[in-house]
Amino acid sequence: MNKRAEKAVLAIQFKRTTPSAYHQVAIELAELAKLSWPMVLTQLGQVVMMTTDLALIGRVGPEALAAAALAITIYLVGFTLGVGLLTPIAPLAAQAFGAKNRAAVRRTLRVGLWAALLLSIPIMAFGLQGEQILLAFGQAPEMARLAQQYLFGLVWGAAPALWFHGFRNFMAAVHRPQPVLWIAIGALPLNALIAYLLIYGKLGLPPLGLFGAGLASSFVNFMMFLAVLWFATMRLPFRDYHVLARLWQFDWPFMRRLIAMGIPISLIVLLEYGLFSAAGLLAGLVSIRALTAHQIALQVDLVLFVVPLGISTAAAVRVGHAVGRSDGPGVKRAGLIAILLGIMAAAILTAAVVAVRFEIARLFLDGTTDGVGATTDLAADLLLVGASFFISDAAQHIAAGGLRGLKDTRVPLLFACIANWPIGFTLSYVLGLKIGLGAIGIWIGLSIGTSVYAGLLVVRFLLLASRFAPQRCPASS
Repeated sequence: MNKRAEKAVLAIQFKRTTPSAYHQVAIELAELAKLSWPMVLTQLGQVVMMTTDLALIGRVGPEALAAAALAITIYLVGFTLGVGLLTPIAPLAAQAFGAKNRAAVRRTLRVGLWAALLLSIPIMAFGLQGEQILLAFGQAPEMARLAQQYLFGLVWGAAPALWFHGFRNFMAAVHRPQPVLWIAIGALPLNALIAYLLIYGKLGLPPLGLFGAGLASSFVNFMMFLAVLWFATMRLPFRDYHVLARLWQFDWPFMRRLIAMGIPISLIVLLEYGLFSAAGLLAGLVSIRALTAHQIALQVDLVLFVVPLGISTAAAVRVGHAVGRSDGPGVKRAGLIAILLGIMAAAILTAAVVAVRFEIARLFLDGTTDGVGATTDLAADLLLVGASFFISDAAQHIAAGGLRGLKDTRVPLLFACIANWPIGFTLSYVLGLKIGLGAIGIWIGLSIGTSVYAGLLVVRFLLLASRFAPQRCPASS
């Protein structure tokens, strides 16, 4: 056989053994969707659980509902920081999974569980001093007292909730997120039942009010942790990882890696939280109507947010898998497909919101109240202006997930500092208050800042993915 014939045979064999570009995209899209939808539904389940709690508390009285909102604000500041510090479990374990290094997967989860325990201590201490903190910020004494009652029951669930989050990231990293979804679905009726019994004192139990609502949440968090622990230790494929092996060993080198990746993520979340809080303050300076419309638009964004959040975690995992197996083209393909999928999903959901924006606004408002028509119109206008914000918000979260898969979190923090405050907040202030566009100007500023942030993150991911150099995944016991 001459050389030309040999080359032809080799070319045919290569085509047979190497999937086409379209086939690779289809495979990646299918794997991403398979990983994303359970996490999206799990996140949605947690939103429903919190909404159920607030609905039950609201029947106690408006003061109780307002106090619960204050208590949740106090609790979420510390808890969000904790979740941010545990977020790197997914990409780090995914890289180890891609490298077929089960010991490193176990090591990552073990460090995450220790970190969750240590983080829960200041979260609990912060919550137990909630009344003093609220009084220091000028809240009414009675509201601060009621909020503290809720926190007295809520804080004991911090550790199991963070442990559950760690196992959730581990299961996503090994491409088996379904058990977490089943647990979240099962927790919905359990949470509603326990909260109902403890708040109102049914079946011979004393009515515990806000304390009972917080205690119910802690109990359900503990049960969810026990359920996910059972899956992780008793069911395949999780059982093969022996996640509790040498749990007593405190691994400082891996803990430093977790902290180095996690702190920038936590700070980014705080920057965004602060930006929306500041935007709310600006809207309050405009008028009560503007503040109400702003809160409605923001609540819609929180509901839409569950989709990009799930895809973001999936992006971090898929990129981490490609990094672990030293697949440079796979890194870029996983991140790009995730970003495009998130933008498409956000665009579809945003189009639906825009189409029924007036009906959505009316869901939040009492039609018999004076001036409700003007507030409804303003909220509908904000949902229309926020269309670009919703899509950009999805793109930036998913691009950030892809960068976490590459263990890049410090530069995104710098981008967040630039885009959210010097650009986003400044434009919101100038357009809303100085130029006089009101709440619409505030949301235009938020949209521009978010779009800039999304663009910077997407470009950053493409540059790093193009220059990807394989790194050895560390082994462990």
